Amino acid sequence: MSTDHTTLGQFLQDAPRHPPSGEELNAVIMDIARACAAIAGRIAQGALGGVLGATGQRNKQGEIQKKLDQLANDILLHYAALSGHLAGMVSEEMDAPVAAAHPRADARYLLVFDPLDGSSNIDVNVAIGSIFSILPASSQHRGAVPDDFLQPGERQLCAGYAIYGPSTMLVLSLGSGVDAFTLDPARGTFVLTHRGLRIESSACEFAINVSNSRFWELPVRRYVDDCLAGKSGPRGKDFNMRWIASLVAEAHRILMRGGVFLYPGDRKDAARAAGRLRLLFEANPIAFLIEQAGGRASSGREDILRITPADIHQRIPFVFGAKEEVDLIEDLHLDPQLAQHDAPLFGSRGLFRRTT
Repeated sequence: MSTDHTTLGQFLQDAPRHPPSGEELNAVIMDIARACAAIAGRIAQGALGGVLGATGQRNKQGEIQKKLDQLANDILLHYAALSGHLAGMVSEEMDAPVAAAHPRADARYLLVFDPLDGSSNIDVNVAIGSIFSILPASSQHRGAVPDDFLQPGERQLCAGYAIYGPSTMLVLSLGSGVDAFTLDPARGTFVLTHRGLRIESSACEFAINVSNSRFWELPVRRYVDDCLAGKSGPRGKDFNMRWIASLVAEAHRILMRGGVFLYPGDRKDAARAAGRLRLLFEANPIAFLIEQAGGRASSGREDILRITPADIHQRIPFVFGAKEEVDLIEDLHLDPQLAQHDAPLFGSRGLFRRTT
């Protein structure tokens, strides 16, 4: 942890980053930080601010929108465009990209964001967050064309998230490591508190929604079985299991203390077969952060950051965290024997195996 009280603005002045980033990118990041501070203030009001509950509308994916989903979306759209350096923006709550309001003629950045991740946790006061990614804009289209946003994650210039928990934190990478800033509510300023976050290559903690276990592919069931078997199993060590149902909270825990997260595709319904999380709005920015911190991020079969999106709202399986664990999960997915023999759940190595 850092105690030098460096503000986000001061940090950005000296932060190494990939070219052609510069003062313009700094201005966009500062606008996003102001938006996150404003969102944190509205969330802190809770029921007193009349922001809880649903709007009665559904987003592009058919999910019921919460009032805070729409409020956070509007706040980010407003603040992020203030500097004029954004050519276009798109969010999980929007059907299609929009051109930024009053962009400069030389605006060269695109913003992709999930305004309020984990919104199912809003009404129970569990940590939620905002996820964002900044991409280079096309000089031809200037940001209102969907194809401009369909870039592989490795082209991100910056990615981060704000987590609204006991304290509000902004976690950020410009392509040279990961740093975290804590909001000083008295000044409305983010202050550097965690420098150079790193993820240990091994782990004894995993996060997955076990209620879907009967719908998983065999490689995922095999991995979880082996973890649950503990010291007496093939892994030779005990594992703890976590599940918060908030991607930001899961990623934050892994960046702070390690572990691995799995949200695989499953057979529960056709829409989930290709995965649940959005490649552009969730997987790419989190994968960028995780890999900058020394971890790995994968679909289970390939690196997330190398995948070229086919659609703005494309979904994908997502595995990230400790490198050794993600490597193992990938090996299991690529094992031809497991691919050919999808054994029943309660088979000889099935989850919750019965004994006599």
